[in-house]
Amino acid sequence: MRGVLLYAPGDVRVEDREVPAIVEPTDAILKVAAACVCGSDLWPYRGLEDVDGPAPMGHEYVGTVEEVGGAVHGVAVGDFVVGSFFASDNTCEICRAGYQTHCVRRQPGAATGAQSQYVRVPLADGTLVATPGQPGPELIPSLLAASDVLGTGWFGAVAAEVGPGKTVAVVGDGAVGLLGVLAAKQLGAERIIVFSRHADRQALAREFGATDVVAERGDEGVARIKELTGGLGAHSVIEAVGTQESMLQAIRSTRPGGHVGYVGVSHDVSLPGQELFFSGVHLHGGPAPVRRFLPELIRLIWEREIDPGRVFDLTLPLEQAAEAYRAMDERRAIKVLLTTD
Repeated sequence: MRGVLLYAPGDVRVEDREVPAIVEPTDAILKVAAACVCGSDLWPYRGLEDVDGPAPMGHEYVGTVEEVGGAVHGVAVGDFVVGSFFASDNTCEICRAGYQTHCVRRQPGAATGAQSQYVRVPLADGTLVATPGQPGPELIPSLLAASDVLGTGWFGAVAAEVGPGKTVAVVGDGAVGLLGVLAAKQLGAERIIVFSRHADRQALAREFGATDVVAERGDEGVARIKELTGGLGAHSVIEAVGTQESMLQAIRSTRPGGHVGYVGVSHDVSLPGQELFFSGVHLHGGPAPVRRFLPELIRLIWEREIDPGRVFDLTLPLEQAAEAYRAMDERRAIKVLLTTD
């Protein structure tokens, strides 16, 4: 099969690789219908995380079950499935509480790298959710979004206690932030303010439900949020970047008693304890338990109530994965879908 490997920062290659095989009786092998490049893939690509190359890449995937281990009973050969970026048994006490990304048996969901023609998924019964039938090609992008960025944006909104009558601010206009806007709209937010400096992302945010756009960042951005909220700050803030600046901007944009849902992968973030102590702000987040939300997200997509696949503004064949990484790194694309045929 063909698959993406990262050799070193900036060095993405598509090479022949062995088709993965069943290793544990709880595994499944999928023929990948579509994969994509995630914002978190850019951290090692940019050299901001160590690369132990050649490293198989990709953790977002949808596809058809080709083979299952002897202990797999929840999905069958021929099922079209959506999976999470973390594998979980979905039966342990932590999973039953809705935090499958902290499962006691947690491991990578795409064990052999999802930016490939086939992928091995561990703990298949707890990780994969079958769609009601074979989806048409128009649904593939949205189902793929559910594998990570939609579920992550949704968790950001849930962690921020978004609900009817709330004013929500979203820090970050990448795919996760934009789908945090969509989630906030679906969860009934009255007002949704997105931080964005890019016209194309602003336009998509408004289509997803944003009512206001703030171009300022840092202290100026916080001041603008306060101005828009009568000096109080937002009830709920979704932090979808993961930097020191974005986290402090999120906390400072939140009113006392409000909630920050942080889902940007944290890089060198340290919180000022005294400021946090006196802020009165709730913090909750981390790696999104996408598996918790998958059944409902698949239903919403299947019934055409939401169209999160619109965050994919560039589609390329797997062979052009290096260009996909460049396009996202250079912010020429919000998110790139990779076709595998």
